[in-house]
Amino acid sequence: MGNQRRSWPNVEAAIREVRGGTIGRAYFAKGWYTNNRESIGRGKEIDVPAWLNYDLWQGPAPRRPLKDNLIHYNWHWFWNWGTGEALNNGTHMIDLMRWGLGVEYPSRVTSAGGRYRYQDDWETPDTQVITLEFPNNTSMTWEGRSCNGRTVEGNSVGVIFYGEKGSLVIDGNAYTIYDLENKVVKEVKNQVIIDPRNLMNPAETLDALHIQNFFEGIRKGSPLNADILGGYQSTLLCQLGNIALRTGNALHIDTSNGHILNDAAAQQYWKREYQPGWEPTL
Repeated sequence: MGNQRRSWPNVEAAIREVRGGTIGRAYFAKGWYTNNRESIGRGKEIDVPAWLNYDLWQGPAPRRPLKDNLIHYNWHWFWNWGTGEALNNGTHMIDLMRWGLGVEYPSRVTSAGGRYRYQDDWETPDTQVITLEFPNNTSMTWEGRSCNGRTVEGNSVGVIFYGEKGSLVIDGNAYTIYDLENKVVKEVKNQVIIDPRNLMNPAETLDALHIQNFFEGIRKGSPLNADILGGYQSTLLCQLGNIALRTGNALHIDTSNGHILNDAAAQQYWKREYQPGWEPTL
């Protein structure tokens, strides 16, 4: 669900610094993801290959013809199957920001962006900013740039917390604390190689810690570093950002449960359209 960084040792230590007041009260956080993704072009319909169960692959999504620019990765950029960069990579940073600021559901959500770089089949934004405001007088932004890899704070992926006494930057499994004069107060480095742009194996050793924590929860009843409710809350914030983008509306949110208030256009996106026979039953 994108919250595996809660099992990364130095990330957990960084959040303890934030929550413990090392930079004073943290009141604003910024997260980002950057990459240099190429155009996916204009796809052509193709026959389903023998090795692919395309019906199962599409799952609950309404059926669409298979095109040659969809599988294996580009489905992220089509609204019928995917949710764009916001829930492809944004969830990781939104989760850390929510954790550090100690927040659950926002009071207001806005978003701006679009498919700016190329004219092709890509439907979701390649450039997007999501802003979330919370009832404890804090806010966060997430910036996604899929087609311009210029880094922020020297990192392609990261989070920075701003507080009354300084700021803290998380870069992979490392962090740096700065005072209000922008001087380094503390630096904790990472010994594990991480490539956040690697589609297959960005952080195998660190993610294994998260999987082991899950196994220990099953075998020993050990506390989970990331529970199902927290995963829902973090992914919901990204979904709300996409809804705000697609409607063009500022969303007002019930801070007790994350539901959208008084917005019929936004409410239409609260659930997806299902392929007949795949509708969930409760």
